[in-house]
Amino acid sequence: MSELLSRRLALLGEPANQSLLRHCLHGIERECLRVDAIGQLAQTPHPPALGSALTHAQITTDYSEALLEFITPAETDPAATLADLERIQRFACATLDGEYLWSPSMPCPLPAEEDIPIARYGSSHIGRLKHVYRKGLALRYGKTMQCIAGIHYNFSLPEALWPLLQQAEDDTRSARDFQSERYIALIRNFRRYSWLLMYLFGASPALDKSFLRDRPHHLQELDAETLYLPWATSLRMSDLGYQNNAQAGLTPCYNDLASYTDSLRRAVSTPYAPYTEIGTRRDGEWLQLNTNVLQIENEYYSNIRPKRVTGSGERPIQALVARGVQYVEVRCLDIDPFLPLGIDLDEARFLDAFLLFCALEDSPCLAPDECAGCTGNFLKVVREGRRPGLHLQRQGKPVLFADWAGELLERLQPCAELLDRAYGGDGYASALHAQQAKVANPDLTPSARVLAALRERGESFRAFALRQSLVHAESFRARPLGEEERQAFEAEARASLAEQAELERRDSGSFDDFVAAYQASIQTAGA
Repeated sequence: MSELLSRRLALLGEPANQSLLRHCLHGIERECLRVDAIGQLAQTPHPPALGSALTHAQITTDYSEALLEFITPAETDPAATLADLERIQRFACATLDGEYLWSPSMPCPLPAEEDIPIARYGSSHIGRLKHVYRKGLALRYGKTMQCIAGIHYNFSLPEALWPLLQQAEDDTRSARDFQSERYIALIRNFRRYSWLLMYLFGASPALDKSFLRDRPHHLQELDAETLYLPWATSLRMSDLGYQNNAQAGLTPCYNDLASYTDSLRRAVSTPYAPYTEIGTRRDGEWLQLNTNVLQIENEYYSNIRPKRVTGSGERPIQALVARGVQYVEVRCLDIDPFLPLGIDLDEARFLDAFLLFCALEDSPCLAPDECAGCTGNFLKVVREGRRPGLHLQRQGKPVLFADWAGELLERLQPCAELLDRAYGGDGYASALHAQQAKVANPDLTPSARVLAALRERGESFRAFALRQSLVHAESFRARPLGEEERQAFEAEARASLAEQAELERRDSGSFDDFVAAYQASIQTAGA
């Protein structure tokens, strides 16, 4: 343990401060495809009974009309966050008519590219903007890649923790700058160590053969319908042969907030020649929002993001520049197909301990060679994380994966113990112990369990995923919501539809002018 981490842990462990960590905030965004009874992508519109995908706070869509996204409120206890997610999914399962939630991250067998429905959000200017943005994603990356689903874990440390640390460390920066710097430091450590999350929670070692659309690849054939890599943990987080030259040159620096926001602002303002050749419109129809490296800042694909809750009409970069970092969004988590929610309390608690460690441990700035090493370690684990004798690179030298993983888990133990003292019980220590068991026995990892299930039952990936989808649907429908909760969800769905209709009624001016104003707003961030 570093001296800095030891001091910070001791400060938070003082009797007067022990309860502070009970005020961490947790939120989950869980994506999942809607499929029909035989596991084909649903071609139906977003069900009106679920409300408006534009304005509903908890049920929306991501890329495709068939790609649902469930969003929990922020809660101080991860158990409460998971309970929120369960209620949302129970309502959705009860509402879907003859359709199911696809259980893993990698998609079901998909129709032809042109038949994958892009999400629609109505006729308001903001609704049309969201649709055109997704048309741009299809043009730039293809629709197939956009149908991969995942879990995003939102986490913040208590606001009262930052002034406590700042005073103890005699830091003279503004409170906003100190807090932002600590979150950026957390992200740097996340970059250093997130390969561990892919080993512990990666759950996509196999996929349906149709996903690759007959493109060249390096995967192996498990059966006539299934491709895989024998030691892979998360094919979802590998490149899968998809490379985008525009984003390939975009490497935001996580050494301070200003350099991060500046790099994204340049990306959403800098033309990219292949996109310029296509243009934004053809025959009067919008194809993409602009011809820049990124249409909007959220197009940048990253494993973790610094975030700040935005105001009405405010862009993410504007919020970060104006008020600093408020929380982080972890974006590299696979959906565990064995779990009805795709995630469980052990995983959530471990993520808390891991992120607390990343925030409190010393986090020097990342030199270019270390940045490349972090990326290399991450990709090595997603492709072959369970390979016996696997080595990673640490400070330019090879280190045995199992040794480094074991050391890192030991370093997390004081953080887990601190969280247990805050919340009571031994839930965090137990969650940590469960992950240590996976390092000792790779067969316990979700990726190994998926491959074992396919082999033991002689199932293809699509058959396994559909079976799990039906099992989860049955478990949710066997425990329907109480009447009061069901009515509350139905009322929220109706209210969201009314809100969308009001937005459409109030809109004025042209959509072209709206897009132009939206594009110009990025230049005002920090001005």
